[in-house]
Amino acid sequence: MSEIRPELKYLTSHEWARLETDGTVTIGITDHAQEALGDVVFVETPEVGSTVNVGEETGVVESVKAASDIFSPVTGEVIAVNQLLEDEPETVNSSPFDDGWFFKVKPSDLSELEAALSAEDYKAAIEEE
Repeated sequence: MSEIRPELKYLTSHEWARLETDGTVTIGITDHAQEALGDVVFVETPEVGSTVNVGEETGVVESVKAASDIFSPVTGEVIAVNQLLEDEPETVNSSPFDDGWFFKVKPSDLSELEAALSAEDYKAAIEEE
């Protein structure tokens, strides 16, 4: 069974979003997604300073099995990317919620996160797959 953290918001496309105390949002892929992908071999993140839009493709995660687009749960400016993933993309497999995060956004409209799924709703969604 995949780990699903109750404090996070989720997208049906298997990204998670964590609202930080400073009002920024950290984004990564779920434990369920990394399990389905298998061994992650490459992660493409948006550039720091670029703008991402809610629901739009912002990057790619590639594994030995497939490549999957990464979507943003919020609109805003990318303020950080996880440099560790350039040299160690497999970190996504071992620590999808902690060390394997993808990027951080300073959201322009935090209310967009309200449209994301709760942990309970995400669990129900992946059980239906």
